[in-house]
Amino acid sequence: MSTTAEAQLSPEVASWIDPTMDSVKGTETPKDPNKGYIALLGWSVNAIRAAQQFDRRYIVVAPDWAKDFCTANKIPYISWNFLRLNDSSLEIAQRLKAEGVDVAIPLFEETVEWSGAINSVLLNSPRMFGQSILFRDKSLMKRRAQLGGIRVGIFEEANEKDDIIRFMKRVNQTLLKLDGDPDDPIHVKAFDKAGCLGHRMIRTIAEIDSIPAEEYPLLMESHLDGWEFAVEAWIHDGKIKFLNISEYVTLGYSVFVPATDRLESWRPAITKQVELLIKTFDIKFGLIHPEYFVTSDGVMYFGEVAYRPPGFKAFELIERAYGFNAYQASMLVFDPKSTQEEVDAFFPREVIDAKGHAGCFGVYPRRRVVSKLEMPKETTEHPYFESHELVAPAEESVPDRSAFGTHWGLIFFFGDNPETMRDLLKAQEDLDFFV
Repeated sequence: MSTTAEAQLSPEVASWIDPTMDSVKGTETPKDPNKGYIALLGWSVNAIRAAQQFDRRYIVVAPDWAKDFCTANKIPYISWNFLRLNDSSLEIAQRLKAEGVDVAIPLFEETVEWSGAINSVLLNSPRMFGQSILFRDKSLMKRRAQLGGIRVGIFEEANEKDDIIRFMKRVNQTLLKLDGDPDDPIHVKAFDKAGCLGHRMIRTIAEIDSIPAEEYPLLMESHLDGWEFAVEAWIHDGKIKFLNISEYVTLGYSVFVPATDRLESWRPAITKQVELLIKTFDIKFGLIHPEYFVTSDGVMYFGEVAYRPPGFKAFELIERAYGFNAYQASMLVFDPKSTQEEVDAFFPREVIDAKGHAGCFGVYPRRRVVSKLEMPKETTEHPYFESHELVAPAEESVPDRSAFGTHWGLIFFFGDNPETMRDLLKAQEDLDFFV
């Protein structure tokens, strides 16, 4: 940004200038007018950086608080508050259509429904809005999966505490539990939240009392004993163009890519399941993030599927392992003007072309009272350690974790052996980072 341009900004807005942005440095990749014009729904600086280094025109659709940053850094921007869809929701679709936008890409769970509503207008495909609701409502999602012949666990909706008690008793009765046997756990989840948010494992009837009334209604699921993992699949013209398998070490704590040979041995079966998912949900393009379980007897169960980037910096891990930008990959497969040849040339070969294994660990304080951040030598001196996003605690008292909780920051690792990566990530659970 030139000195003259900076002088035209108020001091408050100018304070938001990021000198590392390509739009500020004047190094932004030229945009091809023959390619698609993309709207990014939600806020992700990494997605914006990717768009600036890609050849598609883009515009960011985000709440009012993003305005000063976008103005300071020459980022094309439209203000929109992603409240519940209502009668005025069509306005943003019409604004983007008038702007010449071809497609809207959701960056977060809360914008998936919006993307469906907007794309149903931009792409003249009314079914897309209904499809987006299937990706948001976990109960409808599982029913659609069942209709497609996809294996799922037992599930029901709960509107109140008594519904969970009845469900838990019925599940354990089905499992032929006797008096005195410990109950099999069940899971309760929010209908429309991302990942672990609102996810609780219930082991006893007494634990149901801890669920606040405002969290209802909930989805209840039976517990599946098995190996849980995630998939990131980029789809173009209804076909998988790249499929990554993300291996969870401990759900909610750690993940790495590519997976170990043991999990990768399931790739043919996993690919068939993802193809069935694509057919069942009538997915023509975009990025999907399904989760699966493999039980001890080798049966694969569908958990859920998201139509947006995963959490735990999975896109960044994939880029570290493979070298391609996963946000750009999504822009490419979403763009209706992308050619088959262009898409095929973009992606590397799964596993074979990986430069190594990238993993991250989400840190939760292990003490009730903490005063400072102290990185353990076991972490920082390991040859796989690369960086972390932890900051000193703002408060000494550690709040109780609600459900699975929210981590306090991520630690990133990279190395050439997946078993070493898996064991390293598991070992982090026994270390104190906040003391």
